[in-house]
Amino acid sequence: MMDKKKKEILEFVKENPSCSSKEIHEGLSSAISYATVKRVLTKLISGSLLVTIGKGRGTKYVISPAYDLFYPIDVSQYFEQEIDERDIKANFNFSLIPNVLSKVNLFTEDELSYMSNLQSKFTKNVSELSESEYSKELERLSIDLSWKSSQIEGNTYSLLETERLLKEKETAEGKSKDEAVMLINHKQAIDFILENPNYISPLTTSCIEDIHSILINDLGVDRNIRKRRVGISGTNYKPLDNEYQIKEALKDMCDLINSRDKVFEKALLSLVLLSYIQAFRDGNKRTARIISNAILISNQYCPISFRTIDSVEYKKAMLIFYEQNNLTTFKEIFMNQFKFAVETYF
Repeated sequence: MMDKKKKEILEFVKENPSCSSKEIHEGLSSAISYATVKRVLTKLISGSLLVTIGKGRGTKYVISPAYDLFYPIDVSQYFEQEIDERDIKANFNFSLIPNVLSKVNLFTEDELSYMSNLQSKFTKNVSELSESEYSKELERLSIDLSWKSSQIEGNTYSLLETERLLKEKETAEGKSKDEAVMLINHKQAIDFILENPNYISPLTTSCIEDIHSILINDLGVDRNIRKRRVGISGTNYKPLDNEYQIKEALKDMCDLINSRDKVFEKALLSLVLLSYIQAFRDGNKRTARIISNAILISNQYCPISFRTIDSVEYKKAMLIFYEQNNLTTFKEIFMNQFKFAVETYF
């Protein structure tokens, strides 16, 4: 959560745009030293919440165009309001990809340093594993990812039942055929990525469609880009319903991801934007999780199983991105799950 100093300074700048650091210091109700104000302003700029105009003594502070992306949201408080009471961005934001996400860093320097240290730990750990040990850990992670990604979509298989299904081809009693197929498809999609690590480099719409096809095989779901309107349960956000606009949004997303040099940004962008665009009738979030992991794997980064994330919390974070284009809650999930993967599997 954001501390009180940052919140107070942000609120002051929102109400008093283009103000100097001295004006901010003098306008605050709390007894905060000028040195502290300057330090907090630097952090808010690093976090893409503020930007500056002018230089030197003429420097002024204004709210960043990316403010909506990074402002911390109290998840519990947000969902105290019912679906029809929330003030949201109800329609697809055409400027989000080309005009906002393309111009900001998704992680602060401190966050990147933290994630890079975890990645270094992963690289070191893997270097100490034999080939068979490494394969065993990847298999374990793949089963966990297949289970959790399916569970997020309502699959009722337990982790033990999933392991039995994927290892011994034994279906669970009382479960539907579609639940078993969903899990098997996940494992096949992950195996495909592991066997073809460069398949999504560069990322293209056709690559995404191919992964989606594996995930929805034998589930009665339409392949290819949808041509009809689709609704999302739990929100009044309305995704694009025009096939050509959907294709254009996917192209913009791929161009953005391919242009980035930071792997964590590529993986996070694919995770949220594929879900936001909703290019397919069904299977969008499943496809997003596999593509995100494909990006990590193709760059020799640790893949993510999402094993410990609560399904409801995952969905809430996604709804916040749909409705507010706010990335903070989902970014926290991504970072925590990366940490869990590094410390658990390798």
